Amino acid sequence: MSTKSLINNILSPKRAGAVAFRDEEFETVGIVLKSEIDRVFGRSLAIREVDSGSDNSAEIELNNLGTPHYDVERFGVSFVASPRHADVIVITGPVTLAIAEAARKTFEAMPRPGWVVAVGDDACGIGLVKDSYAVLGAADKILPVDFKIPGNPPSPLEIMRGLLTFMRAIQQKG
Repeated sequence: MSTKSLINNILSPKRAGAVAFRDEEFETVGIVLKSEIDRVFGRSLAIREVDSGSDNSAEIELNNLGTPHYDVERFGVSFVASPRHADVIVITGPVTLAIAEAARKTFEAMPRPGWVVAVGDDACGIGLVKDSYAVLGAADKILPVDFKIPGNPPSPLEIMRGLLTFMRAIQQKG
């Protein structure tokens, strides 16, 4: 590439592709999830996220759910700061030696009945660092995991689908 074409490439206006402002599949899953949450809880679903030693990829996707693009609160899903306000603990990452006790205490602080959902390959026990010297293993090594959403990391849509399947599983158990 010549210097002139390189400079023209840098300075010329860029043309962006078409940007989709609505994800119809996400909207559909969200509406169905809202009806399942209403059926199971009669109100919103409060989630407390616990990072048990992850690489932050699953947390980024969970945080994306709260952005204006996804806005999961309109579907009845809210993230809470205290486990005392949570219906579900979402745990991400492999359980490291340093965080195991804190994760247990978080679970113990949650009101009953409480559920635990492992999100991401590391929390499900199939991630890259599962055999590391500083890792106890998957989330189910220290907590009673009720449901797993695998992925490295799972996308916001996959997380929503997982939550929908989880709501249906809770409803079937009664």
